[in-house]
Amino acid sequence: MDSDTAPDAAPDTAQGTAPGTAQHPAPDAAAARLRSRWLATAAAAGAPADRDPGPYADRLLAAWAEPQRRYHTTAHLADVLARIDVLAAHAADRAAVELAAWFHDAVYRPDRSENEERSAALAERALRELGIPEDRTAEAARLVRLTTTHDPAPGDTNGEVLCDADLAVLAGAPDAYAAYAAAVRAEYGFVPDGAFHAGRAAVLRQLLDLPRLFRTPYGAAHWEAPARRNLAAELASLTGQAEQAGPTG
Repeated sequence: MDSDTAPDAAPDTAQGTAPGTAQHPAPDAAAARLRSRWLATAAAAGAPADRDPGPYADRLLAAWAEPQRRYHTTAHLADVLARIDVLAAHAADRAAVELAAWFHDAVYRPDRSENEERSAALAERALRELGIPEDRTAEAARLVRLTTTHDPAPGDTNGEVLCDADLAVLAGAPDAYAAYAAAVRAEYGFVPDGAFHAGRAAVLRQLLDLPRLFRTPYGAAHWEAPARRNLAAELASLTGQAEQAGPTG
């Protein structure tokens, strides 16, 4: 479920235009901090000194602030980057993981299913244009595509870090998890309650059926148990709502 609900100002990013093609000022302190982090990441990733990474940051931040987003926002980006900081020692290539975090939801339309592929393609074009080495560009794009399944292969430490950082929201305190679930529902506001509850319940069951939600040692130790409690509680709530609603046909 990806969306056509964004206004006409956003299609360049949705269609995969490299983010260096336009500049947008950082609107607040949080965006300014993210912009500074992007500049540091681009330098650490090998961007040549004669390439200006600033316009790429501005375009990416504009994409993450599109009005159709309620959960997949700059706040989510900041959270994922903060969790990468916690898990960084586990990654083989931290710079590639951070680049992937910036791009992993750069294209996001709730009523479409190709967001990850479009985001990965955008990363490939933008990072090559910025002069990031080809092997790191390819790794960042691979990691973006991996967020389609959140199922890294054994030994894929970069994938484990990115996927754990992306899923760590599931392990929040109950009030934080409730806010996350409400934001997800808001992104799919165009979907009727019955259909949303059924689809969301199926996703929750799939997650709960996984042998492990988190693959890094830190994630397994600190996030696995609270995430499972939150998922089970949300599933019970959705099931109860469906029972109260009764037959819809």
